[in-house]
Amino acid sequence: MSLKFALIGHRVPSHGKLNLNDLAGSCGRLDVILRSVNTALFLSHGIRENVEVILHLQGGERPPRRIWIDGSKVKGMHSDEKSMAGQISKILQHHLPPIGIKNEVKAGISHGQGTLEDTINEWELEKREIYHLDKKGKKIDSDFKKIKEAGFVLSDDKAFTKQEEEILSKTNKISVGEKWIQGHSVIAIIHHYID
Repeated sequence: MSLKFALIGHRVPSHGKLNLNDLAGSCGRLDVILRSVNTALFLSHGIRENVEVILHLQGGERPPRRIWIDGSKVKGMHSDEKSMAGQISKILQHHLPPIGIKNEVKAGISHGQGTLEDTINEWELEKREIYHLDKKGKKIDSDFKKIKEAGFVLSDDKAFTKQEEEILSKTNKISVGEKWIQGHSVIAIIHHYID
């Protein structure tokens, strides 16, 4: 079984140096994204080796950047937000590789160009079941235990844009309940069902 989580940071800068003392403000709610990374990857004593997280950083005027964190390969990553933000800040100062190139910057962490549509297309080629989270979607239940290869798309504190909704219209819309809850809580519920 392998799970992938695509996290969309609509305002998180795709380039430049981050202010590590203001992850919520000047970093476009990077704090929300990093809490989701933490829940997706980290266990109490270890890391989920069957999970990959793809960050879609879309803030600023320069091209969007994707950052992949592979739980089966990542080394030296700590679960606190400031430490993770420091690693991302270093990546944002790297030159963005050409389209189609994915550069590894350290063990288990790579970056490159690409959009949500690119991620969905890649997951389709992997024959992954693809879901996006929306409170109006079908409620998840015990059938989730049968999932083997899946990809989940979550937004930050903003709703999906119309363009994103159009891209996601060919995926399964699921819900974990009637209320809007934060992404990291949604991921915890998904792990609960699948575990």
